[in-house]
Amino acid sequence: MKKYILIISIILGTLFLDQLSKGVLIYLISGTVPLFGAAWDVVPVSYLMANVFDFFNIVFTWNFGASFSMFRTLGESAPFIIIIITGIVIGMLMYYLLTRARRYEIIPLSLVCGGAIGNLVDRIRFGAVVDFLDFHIGGLHWPAFNVADICIVFGVGLYLLNLYLARKKCLKSIKDGK
Repeated sequence: MKKYILIISIILGTLFLDQLSKGVLIYLISGTVPLFGAAWDVVPVSYLMANVFDFFNIVFTWNFGASFSMFRTLGESAPFIIIIITGIVIGMLMYYLLTRARRYEIIPLSLVCGGAIGNLVDRIRFGAVVDFLDFHIGGLHWPAFNVADICIVFGVGLYLLNLYLARKKCLKSIKDGK
């Protein structure tokens, strides 16, 4: 039971923080937070909000593709294809989390699921994902991203670290003959 509460808490917390940050941003630009609508009808395609540091801006941009704008070239069918693929991946991750996940996998995979759900909500609501964190060095920009993306990347990194540590522990116990 504790496992399920932890999983749901992390997913809902991630989803809440992601949607809150995007909602505040949309509200600051448009004065409203619409539940649904075509992305370009809600706010402009790209909008510089604040130059925070020499290397960091708060921007507003719609990501019509997947991670780092992949699949943008699919045209109007991209959101539907990405929604279907994302839904399948989330379903598979959730099934694994709830039925087979080891202790060290719960937090990282819950973060990944929460982030994926956050971006999926945007795709269903607007047909695109809100990205707003923009890091750059001079004219070189990292693609803009959001809180959900941070949770996904952090979750994957933590998963890989945990996997490495678990493998190392397993190899040590084999070596020690335990």
